[in-house]
Amino acid sequence: MRRGTVTTSPNPPSDPTRPPARRGPDLFARLTPGGERNLADTLRGERAGGVLLLVGTLVALVWANVWPDAYASVSHTVVGPHALHLDLTLAQWATDGLLAVFFFVVGLELARELTVGELRHPATAVVPIVAAVGGMVAPALLYLAVNLSRDGGAPEGWAVPTATDIAFAVAVLALVGRGLPVALRAFLLTLAVVDDLLAILVIGTFYTDSLAWLPLVGAVGCVVVFAVLVRRRRTSAWLLVPLGVLAWALLHASGVHATLAGVALGLVVPASPAATARAHGLPDDPEQSLAERWEHVWRPVSAGVAVPVFALFAAGVTISSDVVRGALSDPVAQGVALGLVVGKPLGIVGVTWLVATFTRARLAPGLRWGDVIGVGLVGGIGFTVSLLIAELAFDEGSGHDEHAVLAVLAASLVAALVGGTVLAARGRRLRASTDPTTPHPADPAGTEAPASPPNG
Repeated sequence: MRRGTVTTSPNPPSDPTRPPARRGPDLFARLTPGGERNLADTLRGERAGGVLLLVGTLVALVWANVWPDAYASVSHTVVGPHALHLDLTLAQWATDGLLAVFFFVVGLELARELTVGELRHPATAVVPIVAAVGGMVAPALLYLAVNLSRDGGAPEGWAVPTATDIAFAVAVLALVGRGLPVALRAFLLTLAVVDDLLAILVIGTFYTDSLAWLPLVGAVGCVVVFAVLVRRRRTSAWLLVPLGVLAWALLHASGVHATLAGVALGLVVPASPAATARAHGLPDDPEQSLAERWEHVWRPVSAGVAVPVFALFAAGVTISSDVVRGALSDPVAQGVALGLVVGKPLGIVGVTWLVATFTRARLAPGLRWGDVIGVGLVGGIGFTVSLLIAELAFDEGSGHDEHAVLAVLAASLVAALVGGTVLAARGRRLRASTDPTTPHPADPAGTEAPASPPNG
């Protein structure tokens, strides 16, 4: 290979929207006899999750601003048994409970990528991994630079602008991605998956106030039993769902954020087709894995219920002239906005450039620096996990909480519009360059990285 290039695999990660070769009865297939599969398949699509997330956000903003008392009353309604320390508000159930389903799907996706996807080969995984790290370090440093140099800053919110929302980012790419190279989607998906993993580690490490060891050990034990059962053909929902709920409840009681139980359970599901076939006493099937089957079943629940309901309770900030003025002058909001809109693309593109300059790797065929810049800009859409970290970092009523939410919403909108515009322009340019009747235009965003010789 030539020096000064970056490697990404030409094969994109497996598509979670593709139905597996063989799978059990669809969860939605039991609801009605007619169009239920159409609903489930729609919710598995890349655009649907982003659209429903946007709908949940808009409903939250309208509700919180038109009927603020009703929104606050519903959000703070307590539901659940006090004896089990599960007397949570509806907003807490959305954050700690429903969002665990989202993280379970993330865990399944991580298991699949680590086993049979982009992340199984260090040589191909190194680029999105270091790009994701750069995309987290740069926003954190920008946030800290603003908040440590200003009176009224809150350094504890440094992780808020570090997360990329995979649902929104992939939805933007799906909307504007016509004509873009397939390798660009693979790069974005892999980067977003690694970003999610790093965000999970940040939440578990830096946003756990106190730790009760006995419930934590119990939660770990439940995950271990879950892993043993799924590898020994015990995949009945009547057995595994209560075990997963118990793991979640014990982790909640331990003080660690309960959504991490979803990640842990997803990661232990067999993601190799051969391992799944052995677990079920079947011949090897190169197209089947238990992680893929379960991701196919649970993704509609995550995209259609868990994430929109979370947005409904997390994005309901009252927007008034006082709140906007306060956000504009608050170092927290400034740091979050700068981190997402400026820090994310700087970190992603800058680290990728460093790898391109100082290693022997290369960009995938057809992938140009203009495409990488577009991905970096779209990476600034920090919605679901950013809102979650903001809730963990700032106390309700502190002022910083509302300002952080407002900054996340505004910065994500800017990142989506700017990144989507850049990617759409790239797509138009590439389509024009493949039209034999159209002269090949110059590439204003940089030239394609030099390709390796045929023999490497």
